[in-house]
Amino acid sequence: MNEIIFLIEEAPEGGYTARALGVSVFTEAEDLATLHSNVRDAVRCHFDEANRPSVIRLHFVREEIIAA
Repeated sequence: MNEIIFLIEEAPEGGYTARALGVSVFTEAEDLATLHSNVRDAVRCHFDEANRPSVIRLHFVREEIIAA
């Protein structure tokens, strides 16, 4: 695996959640700087060095609801 993709969403109570696609890796943080650090740490914990992806891609998903 060369790359891992995380879906990033704003948490209802504030901050962000990050969920990896295709593997069971999840983390959360109060701000983006901490999220970047937590995502890297989660990837290091989940994969051994030989199988660790070299690229972490963050895909931000934002939902808005507007009146019709």
